[in-house]
Amino acid sequence: MTTAPAESRETRLRRLHMRSMRRGTKEMDILLIRFSQARLDQMDADALNAYEALLEENDQDLYQWISGQAPAPEIHAALVAEIAQVAASG
Repeated sequence: MTTAPAESRETRLRRLHMRSMRRGTKEMDILLIRFSQARLDQMDADALNAYEALLEENDQDLYQWISGQAPAPEIHAALVAEIAQVAASG
């Protein structure tokens, strides 16, 4: 049995950029692609892991958290705040 080779950082960044812009709702596509273009390249592996975990959440919850309509769970709160900041900076 063989295992798949580890994903390179470049491949991971491309995959996360794609996941950011193909969410399912246009609002989240816009918010997350803006964030991914602004910040992903500078993120370390732990921050990318946190972002990838956030991408597992559903769009309705993410939108409410980012827009401030509902508080984000503590595990995602700092990252959601950063995404909201990038979104607000236009």
